[in-house]
Amino acid sequence: MNNFTSPGDPSEYLERLMQAGQQSMKQFDEALAMTAGVGGKKPAPAGQGFSPFGFALDMQREYLTQVWRFWNTTAIRTFTLGARSEIQPARGDKRFKDEAWQETPYYDLLKQSYLLAAKQMHDLVEGAQVDDRTKLQLRFYARQFIDAMSPSNFPATNPEVIRTAIETRSASLASGMANLIEDMRKGRITRVDESAFEVGGNLAVTPGSVVFENELIQLIQYTPQTPVVERTPLLIVPPCINKYYLLDLGKGNSFVEYAVAQGHQVFLISWRSAVPEIDHLTWDDYLTKGPLQAIEVVREIAKVEQVHALGFCVGGTIMSCAAAVLAARGESKLTSLTLLTTMLDFVDTGDIGLLIDEGAVALREATIGRGGILPGKELAFTFGTLRANDLIWRYVVDSYLKGAPPDAFDLLYWDSDSVSLPGPMYCWYTRNTYLENKLREPGKTTQCGLPIDLSRVKTPLYVLASREDHIVPWRSAYRSKDLMGANPRFVLAASGHVAGVINPPARNKRSHWLNDDLNCEAKDWLDRAEEKPGSWWPDWDAWMKRHSSGTVPAPGHAGDDKYGVIEPAPGRYVKLKSN
Repeated sequence: MNNFTSPGDPSEYLERLMQAGQQSMKQFDEALAMTAGVGGKKPAPAGQGFSPFGFALDMQREYLTQVWRFWNTTAIRTFTLGARSEIQPARGDKRFKDEAWQETPYYDLLKQSYLLAAKQMHDLVEGAQVDDRTKLQLRFYARQFIDAMSPSNFPATNPEVIRTAIETRSASLASGMANLIEDMRKGRITRVDESAFEVGGNLAVTPGSVVFENELIQLIQYTPQTPVVERTPLLIVPPCINKYYLLDLGKGNSFVEYAVAQGHQVFLISWRSAVPEIDHLTWDDYLTKGPLQAIEVVREIAKVEQVHALGFCVGGTIMSCAAAVLAARGESKLTSLTLLTTMLDFVDTGDIGLLIDEGAVALREATIGRGGILPGKELAFTFGTLRANDLIWRYVVDSYLKGAPPDAFDLLYWDSDSVSLPGPMYCWYTRNTYLENKLREPGKTTQCGLPIDLSRVKTPLYVLASREDHIVPWRSAYRSKDLMGANPRFVLAASGHVAGVINPPARNKRSHWLNDDLNCEAKDWLDRAEEKPGSWWPDWDAWMKRHSSGTVPAPGHAGDDKYGVIEPAPGRYVKLKSN
C-alpha cells in the first residue's frame, strides 16, 4: 500500500485511503487472475472473464467500495455535521423510524453498517450458481437471518428501548421480562390485547343459527335481513387453517353481513380445530364431512337442487376438489363457484412453498401421517416468518424490550386464534399440492374414491386475487381460470391476502382491477386492466345476481323439520382454543 501522511482535512484523508484500498484490490485482482492461469491455462486479464474467485472478488470489491464511501460520509458528518446518510432503509421499513437513527451519529453508524452488511448478504445469494428453487430458499433464509440481526432487535442498540428504560426508570424492562415469561408459558408471541375481543361478543356477531353439526363442522344459517332473498342459497367455505370469523369480524366489517344485506341466503361452514378424537381424519373426510355434506343440508333446507359456493384460501381449494368430486359422480349441484385468493396450480407458491420440501413432508408423514395433530401455533409461527419484521420482530421489540401493552386490533386477534389440523389431512394436502402439484393434472389424484379432473367442473367461475398477496401469489390464482369452470371472471384486488378480501364498500378504501379479456398471460391482463376505486364486493354481488334463479320470500325461521336449530351463531366450534 502506498505511504502517505494524514492531511488536516478528514474527507481528503479518507478519499486517499479509499484510493489506496482500490489500488490494493486491483493488485489482488491481478494476482488472482495469474493464479487462475496456473497449470497451462491462459491467465485472464484482471477484471475480465471468469475464475473460481471472480464472482466473490467482484462482490468483495463492490462491498469494500461501499464501505469506504460509507466511512467517508460518516466521517464528514462527524466533523462537519453536514452530510446525510447515504444508505437508507427500504421504503416502508419502520424499524428505523425514530429520529435517533438519522440524527445521532452512533445510531446512524449502526444502521448503515447493518444495511450494508444486509446488502452484501443479499448480493451473495443473488450471485450464487444454484438452481432456481435453491436460490429462492437461500433468499428466504438469508432474509430470516438479516431480519433477526437488525440492531433494532437488541436493547443495547435500539435508541427507543434505551430512552424508554430511562424515562420509566427501568420499569419498561421489568414489564418486558414479565411479558416474555408469560409468552413462554403460552408458547407464542402475544401480538394483541386478547381481553378486548370476544367471539360472539364483538366478533362473529351477524345473527344466525347452527342448523347442523358433525365431528368436523358446524353449519350456520344466517338470519335474513331483507323481505325477499335469492332463491339459490350461498354456501361459504372458509379456510380450515383459520377461524371462519375473518369473514364476519364485526358490524360494518363483515363479508357475511354484506352478503346477507344484499339478499343472499347465506350458509357457512365453521371448521372444528383438531382434537384427539378426530386426529385420524383425512383429506377425503374433509371433503365428505365438510362441503359435500353441507351442500346436501343446504339443498334440503332451502328446497333447491343447486347452490352457489364460495371458498376462501384453503377453503377454496377444498371446495374446488369437492366440486370435482361432484363432477366425477355426474352430479350437478352447483350454480356458481367463487374462489377468493385460492391456489389450484401450485407451480408458484411464493415463500411458503420454500418451507415445504420432500424431507419436511416425509417427516410429517412418519410422525402424524397416520394419526396425530399439527398444532395451530406451529402453523401460525410458519406464516409469521413470511413477514418476520411485521409479524414477529416488531412485537418482540414492543413487548419484550419496551414493555408496551399490546394493541386491540381485530385482525391480529383473529390471526392469533389458530386452528390445529389432523395429521393425515395435512400430509395429503402438502404432498399433493405444494410438493407434487397434482391437483391441476387430470386423474393424478384420487379423492373420495374417484379420479379427479378439475376441468370437468363446468360451473360459472368468479376468481378474486390480491395484488400483494404473499401467501397466494395473484398470478397463481389467475391460473385457476384455465383449470376449471365456465365463463370465468377474474378480479384483482389491491393489498394483501386478508386486506384485499376484507374491504367493505362503505369504507371506500383501496381499489380493484377489471379486464374481461382472459385469453392472455397474467402480466398482459394487468397491463390492459382498468383500475376501479373501492371494494370489489359490489362487482361480486352483481355477478352473483346475473346467475340468479330469482327471489323468494325470506324464510321465517332457521332450519327445517329435519335440521332444527342446535344453538345460536357463532356456535361452539369457533370458540374452542387450539394448543
